[in-house]
Amino acid sequence: MQFFKDLSLSAFTAGFVAVLVGFTSSVAIVFQAAQAFGATPEQITSWMWALGLGMGLCSLIPSLILRQPVMVAWSTPGAAVLATAGLAGGFSMGEAVGAFMVCALLITLAGVTGWFERVMNRIPMELASALLAGVLARFGMQAFAAVQTALPLVLVMLASYLFARRLLPRYAVVLTLVAGVAWAAGNGQMRWSAVHWALATPVFTTPQFSLQALMSLALPLFIVTMASQNLPGVAVMRATGYQLPVSRLITLTGLATLVLAPFGAFALNFSAITAAICMGPEAHPDRARRYTAAASCGLLYIAVGIFGTVVTGLLTAFPQELVVAIAGLALL
Repeated sequence: MQFFKDLSLSAFTAGFVAVLVGFTSSVAIVFQAAQAFGATPEQITSWMWALGLGMGLCSLIPSLILRQPVMVAWSTPGAAVLATAGLAGGFSMGEAVGAFMVCALLITLAGVTGWFERVMNRIPMELASALLAGVLARFGMQAFAAVQTALPLVLVMLASYLFARRLLPRYAVVLTLVAGVAWAAGNGQMRWSAVHWALATPVFTTPQFSLQALMSLALPLFIVTMASQNLPGVAVMRATGYQLPVSRLITLTGLATLVLAPFGAFALNFSAITAAICMGPEAHPDRARRYTAAASCGLLYIAVGIFGTVVTGLLTAFPQELVVAIAGLALL
């Protein structure tokens, strides 16, 4: 299979780092959103199953078909909106699922009509690049902000990064991650107690539709997802030189969200931060082979979904400073 011929260690590592960064940086917000609607532990696990499966398939399949990196993630700002609105409005899980489905229909409509892509085509490349820079700059600086709470760990990772960039630039992020994990494990900073061995089981929730949920959940979720996730996501594609079928891919994320919403997939969209990791030259020097990084990311997200509690525990076992530092250095 061509995928295995094109795959490299640096590409797979880029996919792993993308999952690590995307998952650990915002999974707590997703948990809060689920709890805001009174989710049981089984329903929270179902959310991870649905989101992992949706992100994985929507990243893996298009990447393999188009031979270009397609990166799909959950809507982190959308989860923040849900966590706030859910607590304030006292909505049930059924009403939340109904709002997810309405949001999914709106995303699908945006893709089918092509209006979002037409808007993006009118945005100058310079503005798209500036948008990308603004999104990435904060993550780059956070790598050094982690020095305040974990100075030795960050210094070890920074030294490893600089050393590897000099001698083995293609594997700089790989070696930096290994050094960080080794240091954290040696100093007892890995939270192994978070790992629990169990498979995820999907839980179906019957949707309920109400005008209040439409106005307070569905519309804000749609607006935030399109403006804060899909917009910078397309900017990453354009800035890295990939001309992807934006409308068709947005339609795909909308349909996937619609199917998986009863199980907890609240909104799927283009990723920006993790996309930059997989679409840049650090993933692979050959632009035509970087799709393997996105495909690897998709496979790992599927594993996150299927082995929900196990993978969730493994990823959350990493110290937060390690995650912040590897994200900043990978995007540097």
